[in-house]
Amino acid sequence: MAISGVVGFLGFGNMGEAIARGLVRARAIEGRQVLAYDVDPAKAQRAATFGGGAAASAADLARGADTLLLAPKPQDMRAALESLRGALRPQTLVISIAAGISTGFIQEMLGAQTRVVRAMPNTPALVGAGATGFAPSKNCTHADAATARAIFEAIGIAEQVDEAQLDAVTALSGSGPAYYFAFVEASALAAEGLGLPAAQAGRLAAQTLYGAGLLLHDSGEPAGTLRERVTSKGGTTAAALAIFAARDLAGTVRAGMDAAAARSKELGQ
Repeated sequence: MAISGVVGFLGFGNMGEAIARGLVRARAIEGRQVLAYDVDPAKAQRAATFGGGAAASAADLARGADTLLLAPKPQDMRAALESLRGALRPQTLVISIAAGISTGFIQEMLGAQTRVVRAMPNTPALVGAGATGFAPSKNCTHADAATARAIFEAIGIAEQVDEAQLDAVTALSGSGPAYYFAFVEASALAAEGLGLPAAQAGRLAAQTLYGAGLLLHDSGEPAGTLRERVTSKGGTTAAALAIFAARDLAGTVRAGMDAAAARSKELGQ
């Protein structure tokens, strides 16, 4: 889907730039449709590397954008929204990727009539393999939801959810890459203890994560089916999985995700 008009980015750090580049790469927009503003002018000026422009202020960005993507840190959101007051056009669609910041808060700051889509992408968006959950506000149109989907599908996959489910999305895919990185770290360290050099252990662990993810993605089969296929009765995989089960891997993961979801709720208060 081609996106019309100017797509503005309030905050042009790694994620904002990744989304902009993804849109251009997917030909959902042309580079000239990108307009960026960041408190660090050097970051906003990176939009010029693919044909975009840098706004002189947040207010200028708001006046020029047809779709405005909010990408500040959650703790900076109030100040960011205050910088838009009085400049945002009524027809502009606002998309927020700030964790925990509710639609209600954004509409309280910008006006109840503001159409808002909350979204939670993740860092694999930087390599075009992101996973995003997005929730349109009640006053959004079908076209607004389609625009949000097109933006996030340019950097991976996108799933529409209810806003109440975004804390779960945050715990699952938003924070999820760190869980897998932690498992790779632990696996490589264990392999070192078994005698492998650190560099080799790191490469093998990283490639195993990459290959398993690619297989899961391309096969279309459930993770449980693939796990069973690898696990021969009485074999090495079964021995490892038995230890994971005995030490309640599933319960540990659930507790961690509960903590992440609770923190997401706290950020919105």
